[in-house]
Amino acid sequence: MSGLPQHPNIETAVRYHQAVAQGAVGAELVRFFHEEAVQQEYPNALFPDGVRRDLSAVLQAAERGRDILSRQRFEVRNAVAAGDQVALEVTWTGTLAVPLGALPAGHVLRADIAVFLEFRDGRIWAQRNYDCYERPDRT
Repeated sequence: MSGLPQHPNIETAVRYHQAVAQGAVGAELVRFFHEEAVQQEYPNALFPDGVRRDLSAVLQAAERGRDILSRQRFEVRNAVAAGDQVALEVTWTGTLAVPLGALPAGHVLRADIAVFLEFRDGRIWAQRNYDCYERPDRT
């Protein structure tokens, strides 16, 4: 987390992304979230209609992600905190464990992401993602 502003919610947000990158599921992942958490992923190349998840669906998506990706990495490039809100600028890479559409296993997906997190009681209460995926033919 060197170079990022010091703020407890930023530290939690970075640890959360590190845990996801390491394949955290179940209790490892739920510890970051408020019990009423909602995650909104706005329309993007993988989810053209976007997706809204409650905590149960977030945990299920993490399980599915472990089957789809053999590896993923989040590079938090910038972070800003104000009160109980954190904004992150993140570069994500994920290596496919299985084919996805026309993309073969082993293909590396890349995205620049803006993540907005709202915290309650030190845990993520709301997450909004704006994921901008690179075109597969440019990698």
